[in-house]
Amino acid sequence: MPPLILCSDGAYAPLAKSKAAAGRRRLLRKPSFGAGLVKKTRLLVLLCFLFGLVELARRVGPFMGWNHHSPSSVSSSSYSSSRGGYAVLINTWKRDSLLKQSVAHYASCSRTDSIHIVWSERDSPSDYLYSHLRKIVLSQSQSANKPNFRFELNEEDNLNNRFKPIKDLKNDAIFSVDDDVIVPCSTLNFAFTVWQSASDTMVGFVPRMHWLAEEKGGVTYYKYGGWWSVWWMGTYSIILSKAAFFHRKYLDLYTYKMPSSIHNYVTRERNCEDIAMALLIANSTRAPPIWVKGKVYETGSYGISSLKGHNHRRNKCLNDFISVYGKLPLVSTNMKVIDGQRDWFW
Repeated sequence: MPPLILCSDGAYAPLAKSKAAAGRRRLLRKPSFGAGLVKKTRLLVLLCFLFGLVELARRVGPFMGWNHHSPSSVSSSSYSSSRGGYAVLINTWKRDSLLKQSVAHYASCSRTDSIHIVWSERDSPSDYLYSHLRKIVLSQSQSANKPNFRFELNEEDNLNNRFKPIKDLKNDAIFSVDDDVIVPCSTLNFAFTVWQSASDTMVGFVPRMHWLAEEKGGVTYYKYGGWWSVWWMGTYSIILSKAAFFHRKYLDLYTYKMPSSIHNYVTRERNCEDIAMALLIANSTRAPPIWVKGKVYETGSYGISSLKGHNHRRNKCLNDFISVYGKLPLVSTNMKVIDGQRDWFW
């Protein structure tokens, strides 16, 4: 007779039969666990999908013309009046067509308070050019308070002219730019907010670097690195003034406090005023500049950098300027500032 087991209803049943029934009950419970797991998985996938849609809408919205409001979003006029703006300092030389494009663009940027043209040609700008550019400023500006517009006239052709102090300047922020460089207004305004957080340093879009090339007999020689060196090494120590923000006090320091031998060098070689300014600011702050990632469009077909032997001259002036200071003021960094609301990839 097979062994018996007492069941919950008081009756006896064979042990083997009882084990079989228990096994069936375990099998019946397994599908319920699996169904719960499937439901949780589906819910998780659904939540991820919805989150992805929200993020996609936030990223694509500005491109599709949708309005995205945030607590910091205010009208351009109130934003400019409450937090100030910047003066655009455009360096130009015999390229009136490029100058017109540049003035039209920067006049349309909401934070532009004034536009100053550094004019170093022998002949003064014509009345037609002045009136035409003035009309462009008035028509392109979207602000109720139109930007001031003025030519900064110089008696001689000298690259030091681009950093002369400006009379009656109301803004601390200077955006120095070449006449063939266009920075989109949204990118420019973002860089301005970055500069406001570190107004003693230079903030801009065109990084360069230096590195120790040789050291023999107590003599140190440095090399100047262009964009591909920055890309390869992932570091920089210079921001070029062809598209950069800096404090207006550096115009006075460059003109009146920087060693005269550097002024004379720039005048003689017709080069390296941007390296001179980078060294001046680095020597004052003992800090690196700040590179802001952003699209920069160069509309000119030629310039000093396109001339033969340009890199050799840059290497030479870098080392000559360092010898004047008696030390290396430049500070290297690998920091890059990115607008997280506009960039897909950080």
